[in-house]
Amino acid sequence: MAKEPRRAVQELLRWPGNTRCADCGAPDPDWASYTLGVFICLSCSGIHRSIPQISKVKSVRLDAWDEAQVEFMASHGNEAARATFESKVPSFYYRPTSSDCQLLREQWVRAKYERQEFILLEKQEPYSAGYREGLLWKRGRDNGQFLSRKFVLTEREGALKYFNKNDAKEPKAIMKIEHLNATFQPAKIGHPHGLQVTYLKDNSTRNIFVYHEDGKEMVDWFNALRAARFHYLQVAFPGASDMDLVPKLSRNYLKEGYMEKTGPKQTEGFRKRWFTMDDRRLMYFKDPLDAFARGEVFIGSKESGYTVLEGLPPSTQGYHWPHGITIVTPDRKFLFTCETEADRKEWVEAFQRVVDRPMLPQEYAVEAHFKHKP
Repeated sequence: MAKEPRRAVQELLRWPGNTRCADCGAPDPDWASYTLGVFICLSCSGIHRSIPQISKVKSVRLDAWDEAQVEFMASHGNEAARATFESKVPSFYYRPTSSDCQLLREQWVRAKYERQEFILLEKQEPYSAGYREGLLWKRGRDNGQFLSRKFVLTEREGALKYFNKNDAKEPKAIMKIEHLNATFQPAKIGHPHGLQVTYLKDNSTRNIFVYHEDGKEMVDWFNALRAARFHYLQVAFPGASDMDLVPKLSRNYLKEGYMEKTGPKQTEGFRKRWFTMDDRRLMYFKDPLDAFARGEVFIGSKESGYTVLEGLPPSTQGYHWPHGITIVTPDRKFLFTCETEADRKEWVEAFQRVVDRPMLPQEYAVEAHFKHKP
C-alpha cells in the first residue's frame, strides 16, 4: 500500500541535505517550496511567500500534499537545488545564516531563485566589477540627520570614498580597504537596511552609518566591499587560501550593549556607556551612533597576562548596576558593571573567548600602539 503523501514528504526530511534549511542552514526545516523542490525553515518560508511567481510553499506537517508534489520533492531536494542555484557563488559573497538580519536573508533568497545571480555570471557585475558608485543616505556626525551622499568604491585605489556634494572634486573622507569593516545594524541605525562601516583614522576607529531604500542596492554595496577586501588580502597574503581569507572580509561584533565603567584611578563614579567588542578592541561610546569612541581597550590573550573575572575588587564604590566584571591587563584593571546577571554572563563569555585565543604576530603591534596611546 502506498504511503500517505504527507508522511512520504516528511520522510524526505531525513535525506542528506534536507535536514537543514536550504537557505539559512537552520536545523529541522518543516516547510517546503514545492515549485523549487527545497526544504526551508519557517522564517525563510516567509521570504519565499514574497516571490509567489517563483516559489509556492507548504507546511510539511500541516498542509495536504499530493503524490505529484511528493515525487517532485523527492527528485529535487536541497542538495540538487544547491548544485543549480548556488553553482557560481563568488568566494567573497556573504552567505547568511539563521542569525543574520532579515535583509541579508531575503536578498540571498531573491538573488538565488528570482534573479538567478549564481547561475548567470553577468548578474554579478554590481559587486564583482571592482568599482562601484552611487548615493547612500549617511548619518551626519554632529546633528544625526541622514543626508544623501555620493560614495565611490575603487579597488584600484584601495579605497571607499564619499563626497559631500555630487560635483565635489575632493572626497570628504577616504577609507582604506585595508582597515575597513561593514556590518548590518538595522536595530541600532533604526532602518532595516542600515549598515555600519568602520575604518581606522589615525589608528582610532571611526564609524559611519548608511542605508539605501532599495535592499538589493545595500546588499550589493556590502558584497562589493567584501570583494574589495578579498582582492586586497589576496595580494597582501599571496600564499593564503580562499578559506583562510573569507573569514577576514567582514566581521560582526562579538557583543554590544550598555555597561557602566569607571576611570583608571577607580575613584570617580561609574558612568553608563555603550560598548562594542570588535575583535580585540573593546570600544566605548556615549551614544551607540557616535562617530568616534570615547576610549578603546585592547584585550590580549591569557598568555600575555590578560584575565577576565566576575565581580569587582572589594573596595570599589560609586557603581549603580550590581553585576561587576574586572578585566586585568598587564598595565591595569578595568572595572565594568552590568544591569542584569544574564548580561554579565554574555559579556564574560565574549571576553573569555578573546582571552582564550592566542595572539597573532600582527596583534602584538596593535597592543604596543594601545600602550603608547595618550
